[in-house]
Amino acid sequence: MPQYTPFLTLLFFSLSTNLVFGLTQAPSNLSAQSYPGSILQDCLDAVFTESSLRTFPQDADYLSKINAYNLDYPIYPVALVRPTTVEEVAAAVKCAVKADVKVQPRSGGHSFANYCLGGVDGALVVDLVHLQKFEMDSTTWEATIGAGTLLGDVTTRLHDAGGRAIAHGTCPQVGIGGHATIGGLGPTSRQWGSTLDHIREVEVVLANGTITRANENQNPDLYFAIRGAGASIGIVTEFVFITHPEPGPTVHYSYTFKLASAQGLAETFAKWQSFVSTPDLDRKFASTLTVSPVGIIITGTYFGTRVEYDTLNVEAQLGSGSLIKVDIIDDWLGTVLNWAEEEVLQVVGSIPAHFYAKTLSFTPETLIPAAGIDALFEYIQDANKGTVIWFIIFDLAGGAVNDVPADATAFVHRNTLFYIQSYAIGIGGVSQTTHDFLDGINDTIMKAMPGIDFGAYPGYVDKYLPDGQHEYWESNYPRLQHIKAKLDPQNVFSNPQSVKAL
Repeated sequence: MPQYTPFLTLLFFSLSTNLVFGLTQAPSNLSAQSYPGSILQDCLDAVFTESSLRTFPQDADYLSKINAYNLDYPIYPVALVRPTTVEEVAAAVKCAVKADVKVQPRSGGHSFANYCLGGVDGALVVDLVHLQKFEMDSTTWEATIGAGTLLGDVTTRLHDAGGRAIAHGTCPQVGIGGHATIGGLGPTSRQWGSTLDHIREVEVVLANGTITRANENQNPDLYFAIRGAGASIGIVTEFVFITHPEPGPTVHYSYTFKLASAQGLAETFAKWQSFVSTPDLDRKFASTLTVSPVGIIITGTYFGTRVEYDTLNVEAQLGSGSLIKVDIIDDWLGTVLNWAEEEVLQVVGSIPAHFYAKTLSFTPETLIPAAGIDALFEYIQDANKGTVIWFIIFDLAGGAVNDVPADATAFVHRNTLFYIQSYAIGIGGVSQTTHDFLDGINDTIMKAMPGIDFGAYPGYVDKYLPDGQHEYWESNYPRLQHIKAKLDPQNVFSNPQSVKAL
């Protein structure tokens, strides 16, 4: 993708520079609850006798072990532990309760607001990195996967165990523990549903330290809540997933519309929105439209043959004037690797950075009207961005994800057709100008669509939402509050936008 070379150079310079601006030592007096000889540290020392499995603020490697994803939101836990068994997870939770400390699990650690570190100072972080169990039942083709497994390893382990696959996102460094308990959307979701739609059973540690399992028949309320609001309810230590045979050859396409007038870009977006909102759009078609400083690029995967892809007549649907690239990849691992390479353009890889992000969701009934599209691209063209590193990404959803009733799982966004995610990176910090730019994107859309309750995907955490719980869980929130009151009345599992008990 040579047209992106200068842009990627700026991106990597920004990311590498951001790392220089991090703190070089832990802040003093993090919490009166965590110091040598405190209730918390004595309890965790007794559970985790190997020093490599526990980290406290006084330790020399404390900051490196925190490894915050969003450097713009510095969060300092009172301790981090890395259990090797579910029993150690349960013991860690009991230690936190004994010391009156909040708890949050971490799998891959990709929370946009560092909620996997607690979201505010003073939490115990239970890092699941050592929970790497993998088993495949070759009769049922159900896979048991430890909650610390990264998506890249999920792909290869399923492949090696019989050429199987599940739906999940495209960033290989994301952890399955958070991904599958929030939603888990990716290119195959239009055919197979979200990652959490593949869950058939979970092993969970509850707020009282109890280890239990949940499925359709056992602990159904817990099973409901874990699939969409997991971090508010308990710590999942392993999943049982249904799996699918790996897809065969795939078509990978990109249509690049270089920097043009606001009107020209608006017309391109309008054509894409019209195309992807076609009733009964082929579910084998996945698509993303990305707006950046160099123009618009429309990319995606078609899970079929080139002949089948050509029948969609994508080029005619999107209009002329683009640089076109269409490739065929014959094997599944090659397809997943291709997605991982494209993630560089979407700034959701493994490199920490100072960034800000916003999101909205759209249904077939709430498409952006023509006047709103024009206003959006005029705004994008004219606004002061405050940075040269920014993206606006429209991700196609729908398909099989929409087949599941909204009240079947805690994940409520079953009528969403596509999401908007806007990102911006700052060097040494995100300026107020950049915050205002991204806020203005959402404001421009909402002004053109008054009265619409858009909602927000909980995987795209936005700490500035005035009512995040409603945006994330909508009509399912009251039920989640009742479940929270029953399973975690003391709010042990907590972050700034977690489910709150009634």
